Amino acid sequence: MDARAKTGVSIRSAAKRYGPVIALDDVSLDIEPGEFVSLLGPSGSGKTTLLGILGGFVQPSSGSVWVGERDITFAPPHKRNIGIVFQNYALFPHMTVGENVAFPLRARRDPKAGWAKKVADALAMVELSGYESRNISQLSGGQRQRVALARAMVFEPQLILMDEPLSALDKQLRETMQIELRRLHRKLGATIVYVTHDQREALTMSDRVAVLKNGKLVQIDTPERLYDRPCDAFVASFIGEATLLDVRRAGDDAVRLGDAVLRTAHPLPRGERLLLAVQTEKLVIDGGATGPAANKLTCRVTEVLYQGESLRVFATLADGTSISLRQPGNHNARRRIPAPGEHMTVVLDPQDTIVVPA
Repeated sequence: MDARAKTGVSIRSAAKRYGPVIALDDVSLDIEPGEFVSLLGPSGSGKTTLLGILGGFVQPSSGSVWVGERDITFAPPHKRNIGIVFQNYALFPHMTVGENVAFPLRARRDPKAGWAKKVADALAMVELSGYESRNISQLSGGQRQRVALARAMVFEPQLILMDEPLSALDKQLRETMQIELRRLHRKLGATIVYVTHDQREALTMSDRVAVLKNGKLVQIDTPERLYDRPCDAFVASFIGEATLLDVRRAGDDAVRLGDAVLRTAHPLPRGERLLLAVQTEKLVIDGGATGPAANKLTCRVTEVLYQGESLRVFATLADGTSISLRQPGNHNARRRIPAPGEHMTVVLDPQDTIVVPA
């Protein structure tokens, strides 16, 4: 496991074209040894193509891929020493759990005498010790996912690739497995590249998140910085729930939204066309305890949607601009929400006042 944890990945100017269609456009990305990086983007963004290039299933039109000091750009998949967890797990139903996990050892002609210990160690890592003789049909969705992960780790690969492995699970199990995978990654220190279209999943699990759009790498950052400091309107709207509002520059650290002047704690981007990214979780109803630096907006409630753990409140500003905020679903928070048709004041902290180029 130590050798694997010391291996990073370098993608240099990778591109993939299918005739006139550009699936991946000059992407460069360095992944630190032992880092968990998620590739996040909508359908057609290039994330699956990039994962395919890393795994050897897609050959780049240009560029190179390095794992550690080794150029693997054109190496076949079975010679890359990479573990892969597919979206459908790709487990063999006619094999037991132990036989499934041992399959990569057999394919690599690893000495058979060591199979049992390696399989047992891999299953212990995913907390499935003693499951060697179980049939795949006897396992739950979460257990099958862990068997697929054990199979990907059993031969101690330099890199583990995961292609939306949790997408087939129900919401509750998916969220549980996100936490388990995060905990397992910390335990192993493995280098992992994970593809997902689920923003919350990427933010929950990753050390860094790489956002792709139309084959280009738009931004790579820690989950916190990605959410708090999106580089443009696409990232601001794609990560979380944000409403983009046209604003005008009102100085070095302020913008004008209608008649209101909002101050920001971050440098304003260049250019005259600016957008305020109003994230639903960052707006709060004014309770009278905020300081003088807080940005305040008066609005009229138009609709309140109950969504279980939270409530989505829709409102309009004086000029008719629509905004929304999300409030906790507990009783005390619900009492503070005005009824539709009533007015309220909402507060946006300067640290949460995010302005991006239009």
